[in-house]
Amino acid sequence: MTQSIKAAVLCRSADSPVTYREHFTPESGNLEFLSCGEFEIKPGASTQPLAFPHEEALLFSWRGNATARVAGIDYEMAEYDTLYLPKGQTWSLSNPGPEPARLWLTRAPAENMHPVFHTQFAKISQDESRIRRLSKRNVYMMFDVSESADKLVAGYSFFEPYSRSWPPHNHTDQEEVYIFLAGRGSMEVYESPEQLTFVREVNPGDVVTIPYFNYHPVFAQEEPVVFIWCIAGARYWVGDKN
Repeated sequence: MTQSIKAAVLCRSADSPVTYREHFTPESGNLEFLSCGEFEIKPGASTQPLAFPHEEALLFSWRGNATARVAGIDYEMAEYDTLYLPKGQTWSLSNPGPEPARLWLTRAPAENMHPVFHTQFAKISQDESRIRRLSKRNVYMMFDVSESADKLVAGYSFFEPYSRSWPPHNHTDQEEVYIFLAGRGSMEVYESPEQLTFVREVNPGDVVTIPYFNYHPVFAQEEPVVFIWCIAGARYWVGDKN
């Protein structure tokens, strides 16, 4: 039998068809549960099958279009769509479009396995039961407490120019991450107004972790600001609890 010798292949780091960047883990983010990372997938590329044996996860489509395959079912993810991925479930991503696809991934430990849940932003943005209309800002409930999960709740906030979070609030049993998608603004994270230990300008692609008990107002400047908020902990929306 003649053995076929195959040629070597050089893969330059800049030419990688799929890139995943871990932005923080619980330890580096000063959190108890949440981890967060970002996929960039070039046109025509696919990931290897992935799974998190002990964590549930949420995918957020940021730029471009992607296809998520979970248990043999394809979920077409347009911009701002979200997908809940159960603990231990194998899944993969591919990019069938002509432009690079970028997606955010948040994860938290889970004990139970819940159903896959795909939320299409085009539908949510027309469903008033999923929208909280506040002063100069709208909150879209993409993965609400009515969906089944152990710890995760998530959505999008859209701020008009020159608006702010009011009144500032904190969480005693929920930690959170804000992932900024559009616009330029600023954010504060503090235990008390007298100790403004974190005051930063925020831009698209920036991520801010919010540990327990910290207030976390956002300020939009001359352009609208859009960000993901993802909570891990007790499963209620803060607007529903006094």
